[in-house]
Amino acid sequence: MKAQLVIKDRIRKNDTLIERVVWAVPTPVNGCTHYFKYRLYCGQNGETVARYDNESGKGDHRHLGKNERQQPYLFITLEQLIIDFETDIIRLSGDKNESDY
Repeated sequence: MKAQLVIKDRIRKNDTLIERVVWAVPTPVNGCTHYFKYRLYCGQNGETVARYDNESGKGDHRHLGKNERQQPYLFITLEQLIIDFETDIIRLSGDKNESDY
């Protein structure tokens, strides 16, 4: 099996940019146990609000806030990853109208 694109979208709303790219991969990325390669990004006014990725060797992790502090992320399912990402966007961006994303 070759890598297959699962999600690829880009949403711009006022000063906020959200990009999501997820691939189903035939073998787990080094440092992960699941079969997805992903990068999820939300920025506001050119600064990172939240970024989730699973870079080879680093495994699943996220960067939160303007200082982009990195912390491990426990990947459970793809659906939970998207929920957690959206929850962080709402919490960190100050936009309480989650239906907009």
